[in-house]
Amino acid sequence: MPVVVDAETTGINPNTDGLLELAMVLLDVDSNGQWVRSTTLHEHVIPFPGANINPEAMKINQIKIEHPFRFALNEAEALNNLFQPVQDQLKRFRCQRAVLVGHNAWFDLLFMKAACDRAGLKKIPFHKFTAFDTATLAGLIYGQTVLAKACSVAKIPFDQDEAHSAIYDAEKTADLFCQMLNGYDALTALSRKT
Repeated sequence: MPVVVDAETTGINPNTDGLLELAMVLLDVDSNGQWVRSTTLHEHVIPFPGANINPEAMKINQIKIEHPFRFALNEAEALNNLFQPVQDQLKRFRCQRAVLVGHNAWFDLLFMKAACDRAGLKKIPFHKFTAFDTATLAGLIYGQTVLAKACSVAKIPFDQDEAHSAIYDAEKTADLFCQMLNGYDALTALSRKT
């Protein structure tokens, strides 16, 4: 069961840098047999005590950590809130684990695992070492590894002003992943007919 994930962070090291936002997009198959976005989940996260706050990362994501309307939660609360709908979806589809889909999936997976470790969460709904990386898939299919460029080639609208928001990036990654899956399904159906 694929679940698209995007993390916004205070840097690039999951052990020393803080998690700021985490978004997850649940996928479904519509009545035409096409993969589509279903539900978007999102939480703002308080960086763990002592987390490194890299000024370059903050310039890119433009998140104001102390903004009063962020309504950020600690890692344990945020992860539990996000994991419950994923657990419900796992039961619905009779799956044991979700597979994280991300653009540079290992980045998101490692940050999520580090936050789970800090929060003392032993059982997480995601496979611990398997992920689908849309950067790699888009490089193969569209010749582009940057999300905005891959979306452009795939004819998926992409607004640079919205980029580096966990929700926006997760939804665009989900759109890209669904389009790649649907194209693959069409290609394999065609090859079975010939």
